[in-house]
Amino acid sequence: MELDTYTHEQLEALSDDAFREHVRTWITANYPADVPRFPPRRLHWRDNRPWYMTLSKQGWLAPNWPREYGGMGLGASKQLIMLEEWERFGAARVSDMGLIMLGPLLLKHGSEKQKARFLPRILSGEDIWCQGYSEPGAGSDLAAIRLDAADGGDHWVLNGQKIWITLANDANWIFVLARTKKTNKKQEGISFLLLPMDSPGITVRPILNLDLHDEFCEIFFDNVRVPKDMVVGAVDQGWTYAKALLGFERIAIGSPKLSSNGLARYRKLAERLGRLEDPAFQESYARLSMDLADLKALYEHHVAALKRGEPLGQDVSILKIVQTELFQRITDAMLELADGNSGLLHPMEEGLHPAGQFLLARPSTIFGGSSEILRNVLATAVLELPR
Repeated sequence: MELDTYTHEQLEALSDDAFREHVRTWITANYPADVPRFPPRRLHWRDNRPWYMTLSKQGWLAPNWPREYGGMGLGASKQLIMLEEWERFGAARVSDMGLIMLGPLLLKHGSEKQKARFLPRILSGEDIWCQGYSEPGAGSDLAAIRLDAADGGDHWVLNGQKIWITLANDANWIFVLARTKKTNKKQEGISFLLLPMDSPGITVRPILNLDLHDEFCEIFFDNVRVPKDMVVGAVDQGWTYAKALLGFERIAIGSPKLSSNGLARYRKLAERLGRLEDPAFQESYARLSMDLADLKALYEHHVAALKRGEPLGQDVSILKIVQTELFQRITDAMLELADGNSGLLHPMEEGLHPAGQFLLARPSTIFGGSSEILRNVLATAVLELPR
């Protein structure tokens, strides 16, 4: 069969080995020449757009969405294979907040009008989304948000601030958590709202990170009006939807792709430095490889449950903990192996940048829920230990 003529049903029917070969061949033939491979940081929309649109044209943007909504409807094992092949090739991460966060949430909790309006525009690249959750004083304790949404009749009026918003300077839409009702219990009275980034009263200010990259932004809301039909689900019940979205996020962050790619780079670095036969490297590599195998099995378990339509429980948090801490251990090992080499601060060659990987791994145990907070969640909600 020709390279691009498989239907999604036929792709799902392929053996895993045949599917992997097909994905590998396709990406090699179709990855845009003007999009860098193995980028050391998240690319802006202007830079990853050609790859996004290539995937969009092929119908490969949303492997886990149902086919009736434009997704591929793939099973867990093939989703993992696709992620592994993207990482092996060094494909850039696309602007995916709409794909991996909002899309699955709308599929589960959005109105039919919202699905019809937003899902096709995510897949076409017309709408690029950012996530408006964290605030000053409300990061790991997300329920402490204070963005105020006052009732204005046929609309809500937003006043307040969000911070650490990933690539908000690229997005034309944002989904936010806002307080639509003041209650004694902070998890109540929160609503989930959708609004365009060009709404009057929105100000976006980029924040430079340690790598001098403007990946994060702070957003100020000054009497921003949001139509009431832009509430997802029920008013004041947004915490329920927020937790569901965090489950989708932790599936995404918990994907083995970063650790898998990092381990491949670790081995390549050892080869580059002539250390492949070094017993210390071999012991370290074997230990990390076994940890990665455990992570992959855990990931497949959760993705398979999601595909069966089962709700994501609090135990999904373990994925995020295991993946991010493994990725940090891998990048620590890379830094130790490089030990003063001239390539430490600058890429040695395509895909080899130990310091860049180290910096990328540092915040991973903080964003999306810190490891400390998630361990507390697992202790109380899953193990039922006393608070």
